[in-house]
Parts: sequence; structure tokens; C-alpha cells
Amino acid sequence: MSTQTITVRASDTLNPATVDLKLEVVTLPVSDVERAKRFYEGLGWRLDADLSDGTTWRAVQMTPVGSPCSIHFGTSVTTAAPGSAQKLFLVVADIEAARRELVSRGVEVSDIFHFISVGGAPVSGIDPDRRSYMSFASFSDPDGNSWLLQEVTTRLAGRGLSTFDVETLTTLLRETEEHHGQYEPLGPKHHWSAWYAAYMVARQRGKTPEEAANDGARHVESLTSPSVTRA
Repeated sequence: MSTQTITVRASDTLNPATVDLKLEVVTLPVSDVERAKRFYEGLGWRLDADLSDGTTWRAVQMTPVGSPCSIHFGTSVTTAAPGSAQKLFLVVADIEAARRELVSRGVEVSDIFHFISVGGAPVSGIDPDRRSYMSFASFSDPDGNSWLLQEVTTRLAGRGLSTFDVETLTTLLRETEEHHGQYEPLGPKHHWSAWYAAYMVARQRGKTPEEAANDGARHVESLTSPSVTRA
């Protein structure tokens, strides 16, 4: 059996665009807005907005935990047939843990499967070598819109997550610095980077500054290595 490989380089794109085009919302076609909202709330996804003109139009936006991209569904927001959105990818660092959580929330999730080669037939079970991109599980919402969990632990060359532009990152760094300055005199001895990392990840995931500060404190206080010192 042959194994196919893919090589991807950041420089493969000819004449790359110079203006950021960030995919932030994907529209799902649903037949029952309330049912869809209950389903995705049951997954623990964040409700960002539920807007309506009170008569013929309604739009609900929700975001998976840790995702820079949201979903959008409602009334008169798309002409696509309900359930026609297929194989939307949800990237996870640990597919077994992700599947367990979905099952615990009452979601019918397929068994984990993997691919021996790109374009080959699926094989039952997690990839034996735990190769990045090769292990999956699937589930669907009540309308049949389908999702694929994909385990990604090491990204292909030239690929990665970039959710901040320079202005946004500058603002976030200043906010982080301000809140860390309030915490540092009161907290245990630590390197600033540990608190910053936990705070910034929490803010990226939609938590408030207060919640993010608590995450930063908990992370610092969980570190017990004597090698961690304050800068």
C-alpha cells in the first residue's frame, strides 16, 4: 500500500494578496432556528448575538470555544437548503478528549477514524502513529449540517493560526500589561510571560478582562517549577 504525502510551502502562492481577508462567519442553513440554537448552546458554544426585526428576519451568531470563526443561522439569512452545509471542520488538539466531551453533552458522534493515505478510504480507529491531520470523528446538527473533528498537532509548513492584526495585537498587549501590573505585586514570584500567555488566550476565546486576569493568576499559581523566575 502506498502512502501519499503533501508538501506545502508558504511561498507556493503566486502574487499573494496584501490585504487581510479574515474568514470570521460561516452561514448554516437551518429549518428551525430555536432548535438549532438549543443544539449549539448544548455544545457549549458562545452566543454572540440573536437579532431580529420582529417579523421576517432573524440572525443568530454563535462561536465554538477557542475559534476565531463563528457560525450564523436564522430566518431569511440564506436560500440554501437546510442541512446542506457539509463537512465543516473543527480542528482539535486531542480528538479523543473532544469526542468524549461531545458525547457527554448528548451528541451522537461517530467513532474515530483515520486515513492511511490522502484520498484513501477511512479506517476505523485513531491513526496508529497519531499523525497530524489524519484522525477524524463526525457529527451533525438536527438539520443534518455535518461537522468533522480533525486532530491537528503539528501544522504543515506555511500554515498556522493568525487571528490578530498589528493594531489589535498592540491594543491587547497594552491591556495585558495593565492587568498584569495590577497582579504582579500581589502574586507569587513568576515570569511575566506565563501570566501574559494565559490572559491573552482567554481574551482570544471571548472571556472578559476580569475572567482573563483570573485565568492568568490560576496559571501562574499552578506553576511549581523552581526554575520559573520573575523577569
